[in-house]
Amino acid sequence: MLVSVNVKGGGGGLEHGPEANNLKKILLIFTLLCSFIVLKAQNEGTLIFNAYGSYSFADKVHFDNTYTRVQDGFQWGTGFEFFPIQNKSFELKYLRLSTHFPLYQDNGTLIPYGNDKGSLNYILFGVNNYFGKKPNAKILPYAGLEAGLGLISRDYTRWRFAWGGKVGVKIKTSSVMSLNLHTYFQSIVSSFGTDFWPVIPGVVVAVPSYAAIFQIGIGGALCFDLTNAKLFK
Repeated sequence: MLVSVNVKGGGGGLEHGPEANNLKKILLIFTLLCSFIVLKAQNEGTLIFNAYGSYSFADKVHFDNTYTRVQDGFQWGTGFEFFPIQNKSFELKYLRLSTHFPLYQDNGTLIPYGNDKGSLNYILFGVNNYFGKKPNAKILPYAGLEAGLGLISRDYTRWRFAWGGKVGVKIKTSSVMSLNLHTYFQSIVSSFGTDFWPVIPGVVVAVPSYAAIFQIGIGGALCFDLTNAKLFK
């Protein structure tokens, strides 16, 4: 999990760092990558700007003898989606969920350890496939997979591998605006301690313990067709 409490002992603990500076670096990297996509895509296909809003449900994350419940909440974000061909797209996006990470013993007793407020931040690159052959179709079902980095932020910051997937439908209009409705899952995987396993008599191997946040949610996006809006022509 991802509120990093070392439950095995033997060093470790919380990693502290300047959250504000790290978030500035994240946004700078994201802006540069999006600018690169715009420069490459403007003469090659359709470029869409997506503004996301969704609701992520809570998830219970287990450790060896404790657990946390990542709280549900509103998630927002922005992204760029480029279509090299009609029914397939590449997408780069940033998402943020403000949440809480209360920590409990296995019997359900709350462990007081200070302020449990924090956030989950994602930078994800994905591939989407839209179903349907009609170029003028107003309703397009689709599915997508994505992977990238997840930033767990509380009174420390920690980068971890993140991935996710979604299925949904895009509803086109006669203007450059369209609506994207979808359901999704997102996951961040992290190590949190060490287990010791006897492999042969007298030999013990230390193996990292892993936990994962796995949240599902429902949401949508307002999609703005930058290519047909002729912003780059």
